[in-house]
Amino acid sequence: MDAMMLRQLAFDHGISLSDEQLSQFYRYYELLVEWNEKMNLTGITEQGQVYEKHFYDSITPAFYHDFSTVQSVIDVGSGAGFPGVPLKICFPHLKLTILDSLNKRLMFLQEVTKELGLQDVSFLHSRAEDAGRNAKYREAFDMATARAVARMSVLSELCMPFVKQGGIFLVMKGSNVEEELTEGKKAIKTLGGKTERVETFQLPEEQSERNIISIRKQQKTPGTYPRKAGTPAKKPIV
Repeated sequence: MDAMMLRQLAFDHGISLSDEQLSQFYRYYELLVEWNEKMNLTGITEQGQVYEKHFYDSITPAFYHDFSTVQSVIDVGSGAGFPGVPLKICFPHLKLTILDSLNKRLMFLQEVTKELGLQDVSFLHSRAEDAGRNAKYREAFDMATARAVARMSVLSELCMPFVKQGGIFLVMKGSNVEEELTEGKKAIKTLGGKTERVETFQLPEEQSERNIISIRKQQKTPGTYPRKAGTPAKKPIV
């Protein structure tokens, strides 16, 4: 996939990318490859694959959800900035918070946002379990996003505490999510959520399956959650 194909596919879904935004994506690609030589950010460095598997994949949530109605987003376990930074490039109005437990990755993302001239991006060096108990971040966001960070039963506890009542937890997954959703049902409900829909599609060139799960936060998350760091993974709510 190249920049023009990215632009066309985004346009087909109602997202118009300017020349400046395409330049931002290209600069992001350059920085990703440059920094990847010093630290492990991604196993994918070939330009066409970065555009498809990282950039295009990251903006697909906007094909199914109206981001013009979203103001604040927290990207949990953002890694090399996916999906948060590509969504921010497409929707500059977003107030984006990037959470990651590894400070080196956040240093890379600070450099990216500076080079790309992105405003209203903040960085949170923390475990999700700790940040989710902090009054500054708890139930403070219109949306939380996560891309293949953990199983649904665990991920719900890491992300749902950040979402305002009425907000959305948007989960990006690969194939075969049915089993995970069944296993995660109790956790989603316990933490105040209800699964609204699952969108299944394939990447345009590689054809691998992707799923986007929209979970609506209906009730506040009980004060006992999230439990202390490490507990959700060791003892998931099932």
